[in-house]
Amino acid sequence: MLKGRESTNVEDRRGMSGRGVAVGGGGIGILVLALVVYLCGGDPRALLDQVTRDSAPTTQNQPQQNVQRNEEQVKFASSVLASTEDVWGKILPQQARIRYTAPKLVLFNDQTESACGYASSASGPFYCPGDQKLYLDFSFFRQLKNEFKAPGDFAQAYVISHEVGHHVQNLLGTMDKVQQAGNSNDLSVKLELQADCYAGVWAHYAQQQGLLEVGDVEEALRAAQSVGDDAIQKRSQGYVVPESFTHGSAQSRMTWFSNGFKSGDMRQCNTFGR
Repeated sequence: MLKGRESTNVEDRRGMSGRGVAVGGGGIGILVLALVVYLCGGDPRALLDQVTRDSAPTTQNQPQQNVQRNEEQVKFASSVLASTEDVWGKILPQQARIRYTAPKLVLFNDQTESACGYASSASGPFYCPGDQKLYLDFSFFRQLKNEFKAPGDFAQAYVISHEVGHHVQNLLGTMDKVQQAGNSNDLSVKLELQADCYAGVWAHYAQQQGLLEVGDVEEALRAAQSVGDDAIQKRSQGYVVPESFTHGSAQSRMTWFSNGFKSGDMRQCNTFGR
């Protein structure tokens, strides 16, 4: 497990569920929320596929064992975030001549509000450029392990560092350029693959700092592979539609993470130039 100092840029909203907040009537409300998720860099298909499961009642009184596990996850997520702060705080000024300002990590259960609108846990982790915050429901890590077959602490670290990669894109102005260009599927894929590459750049320096253990990178690669558009489509509908990709194929996601990890150089993450 990645260990180190814990970041203070964590906003814990767990226990402050937004389930009582209306997001619209019936299917129209879900479609509006799915659009918000897409514009904020998330995967709306996860929301549409799992909204029924997400609307099921939850148990308010968690067993002590689950509470303890969640607190361990908080410490781990805080440590990962702190590592990204240390790494990007050094390499962004060095490689891009831009000062790094750290994002906040918002932890929530079920549903929460962001500058990008309301988001459900079914939408998965996402970054909102409007408030420069990362949003995470720990239930996604259970999904990553059980449904996507990508267990392990560093698989979770990959998820957080990918969203931090979006924050780096926001600081560089890349997200604004994509939005101005029309948010096409092709540009969305390139944006996501670049965030994967930036996650790899962070992992490169985390390894140099001795924060990685044997097998950590393999865990990240499995996670990148499992959330490839083709892998998700095969699992959910049994066939692949490349024209509908928004995040990139399993192979592409692994390749770009590897590019960043092997080089530690942001210049090797120009997905828009290829």
